[in-house]
Amino acid sequence: MMFQIKKAIRYSLIATLIIGGVGESYGQEQVDEAKQEIKEKKTGSVKKAEKRFDQYAFVDARDLYLRIADKGNKSPEVLKKLGDSYYFNGEYRDAVIWYGQLVNTGGDQVTPEYYFRYAQSLKSVQRYEEADQIMSAFETANGNDKRGQMFVKERDYLAEIERQSGRYGIKPININSGLQDFSPSFYGERLVFSSNRENSTGTLIHDWNDQPFLDLYIVDNPESDNPIINKLEGDVNTKYHESSTVFNDLGDVMYFTRNNYTDRKLKRDEEGTNKLKLYKSFRESGQWSIAEELPFNSNEYSVAHPALSPDGKTLYFASDMPGTKGLSDLWRVSINADGTYGNPENLGETINTEGRETFPFISSDGRLFFATDGHVGLGGLDVFVAQIDDNGTVGDAYNAGKPVNSSYDDFGLILNNDKGVGYFSSNRATGLGNDDIYGFTRDKKLLTNCGQVITGITRDVKTDEILPMARVQLRDQQNNVVTQTTSDVQGNYGFDGINCNDVYVVRAEKENYDPAEAIITTDGEPGRSLKRDLYLKPPVAVNVGDDLNELLGLKPIYFDLDKSFIRPDAERELIKVIAFMEQFPNSKIDVRSHTDSRADDAYNIALSQRRNTATIDYIVNVGGVSRSRLTGRGYGETQLTNRCSNGVACSEGEHQLNRRSEFIILAK
Repeated sequence: MMFQIKKAIRYSLIATLIIGGVGESYGQEQVDEAKQEIKEKKTGSVKKAEKRFDQYAFVDARDLYLRIADKGNKSPEVLKKLGDSYYFNGEYRDAVIWYGQLVNTGGDQVTPEYYFRYAQSLKSVQRYEEADQIMSAFETANGNDKRGQMFVKERDYLAEIERQSGRYGIKPININSGLQDFSPSFYGERLVFSSNRENSTGTLIHDWNDQPFLDLYIVDNPESDNPIINKLEGDVNTKYHESSTVFNDLGDVMYFTRNNYTDRKLKRDEEGTNKLKLYKSFRESGQWSIAEELPFNSNEYSVAHPALSPDGKTLYFASDMPGTKGLSDLWRVSINADGTYGNPENLGETINTEGRETFPFISSDGRLFFATDGHVGLGGLDVFVAQIDDNGTVGDAYNAGKPVNSSYDDFGLILNNDKGVGYFSSNRATGLGNDDIYGFTRDKKLLTNCGQVITGITRDVKTDEILPMARVQLRDQQNNVVTQTTSDVQGNYGFDGINCNDVYVVRAEKENYDPAEAIITTDGEPGRSLKRDLYLKPPVAVNVGDDLNELLGLKPIYFDLDKSFIRPDAERELIKVIAFMEQFPNSKIDVRSHTDSRADDAYNIALSQRRNTATIDYIVNVGGVSRSRLTGRGYGETQLTNRCSNGVACSEGEHQLNRRSEFIILAK
């Protein structure tokens, strides 16, 4: 049986198997049916959740807390600050150490935010299973906050297409004929494309469309008014179809599609159908060599339309081989250093549908462009785009929008990312022939997400004043920096192209300020704008006469009734005083101890003096601070802060205000 094809090679992957295939007019009625089918398949919704990180209360220098920890004090507060000091500097391997101790020993003092930071740090060092366990604990502590698995909510495809539209500007080029011209590929500054124009090889006429078979052509100066077009030199073109090429960076290796025609023999499957295969040719002495088949071809299925990853180590293609989800799927296979190939891998359900996915192209920034009639579009084949990350994971597919896509078949898009120009094929009515090649300029990158926007203002947490020129980072759940910007003179920052149903951390930094963060969980609404102001805390301002109680936010230092030894809860506060004196080695502190008015005046003086001595001794003996930097005395009840003097009836709370320790800065 003669090789059956629909619209030459671009529909050949499956139409070769079915005479008649899909009808000539795959129009809006079929699109509407496809939309309805997808709507019926995608049920459920996602819950909305978002939560802000708390601002830091006090972050001391890292080395000071390390010294404190080395002395045996590994309270939850110390562990938090140590973990933070590494986390905010991107030193996640060390952050894992301290956050791990915090989570293992901190009990109910570990707030949910620290589970999240710990999980991010674990992911950053590729300890994914542990990170998942911590995220599970985080979700348990935050029942309304979904930061792990989230169900994909149905997207509004028309709105998606509208958001993408207008990013490319189409321009005509003078390489088309009255027949079929399509599937361009870059070959240095030149183009190679497929055509069955009148000077194609041989005299065979294709039965389906009564036109010549396809050959490969090469174009010099494709953008000029008079481009030079010739047959591709060498032993590549045959009397059957050749199409869809891709070249390595050196330009000496070419992969291309051809009918199953090797050694001048046309081969068929068990039903008598001639399939498509991928071939490889080498450039030798200015000519392309006789092509060799790739090893994963078969007489029983088609393999076609090659594309190379930017590093040249992965070959992408379309096929209906076993394991294909629909009529044809996109696949990839590794190219080994010795020239052998790995096992073909299906790109999965984010890309492949029950329909036809074909004509892949990978841009230099790892974007997969392909044509499909399975994803809902404007009609026929539409060009879609998806992002491939550094691990090879392929993201969701998004329609490339108008004017690249139309109600006709649009396919075979290629892009020079550096120059922002490219080409694609279409059978739209404005062309010269059945299929034509169009040029385009990229005015703006296509979105590979649902297009939400995060905006906000960077501010001073104490004064609410605008902080201009702060660096703002957008980080993903693995704590990788997605992108960053600088807030403008009005403190405004913004990130567009944000994924739906995802979790981000927005972090602001500015010199002489502590960092500020906000966790943002996006929902499934395309194009939504989310506003998050970021409040940065200024550093501690140290002045002579200040009381460290207020400066460091110390909790009251309590002593047992009629006792002067240092209790464990008082130790935690005195360690902060020690840390301050180590951070400011020239500082001097006057320690002032006070009692309430109960008990004899002379007794209170003596008691407060004993407590004052115990406090200073702890700072000297435990903290290693020179005694010459400390002065102090006990004041008993001589400096009451309220009316509760001798004989006045006061509550326990009022008396407690008078039982206090002051740490007054005498020098800094």
